[in-house]
Amino acid sequence: MSLETVYQFFQAPPPRQLNQELAVCYVLSTLLQRDSFASEMIQLLERNYPAYRLSDTVLYGALKFLEAETLIEGYRENVAGRGRPRRMFQITPSAYSRAKDLAALWQKYVSNDEAKQAKKA
Repeated sequence: MSLETVYQFFQAPPPRQLNQELAVCYVLSTLLQRDSFASEMIQLLERNYPAYRLSDTVLYGALKFLEAETLIEGYRENVAGRGRPRRMFQITPSAYSRAKDLAALWQKYVSNDEAKQAKKA
């Protein structure tokens, strides 16, 4: 390690891992745009929010929680060229209002975090 590596860390910090609460809000934000499957949600996060990462464990915990709360439901979709059906997720019809509220928390969090990072630069 050198002083230069310390400076480099703060100039380009590693991605931050989402916790379960953030993952719940992120998942709903994603599903409000369209139905999706788990690995696609991780890819979308990395593409659209490069400062963040989401582990499979946290994502599946969030999906399980959201299903138990009946905010989302899963269904199987056959995909050409894929042996088994893919598990897709969608927001339940009765949960749109709550999903929008929670998704707004994600957007607010990301916006505030980006504003903090801009102030540091």
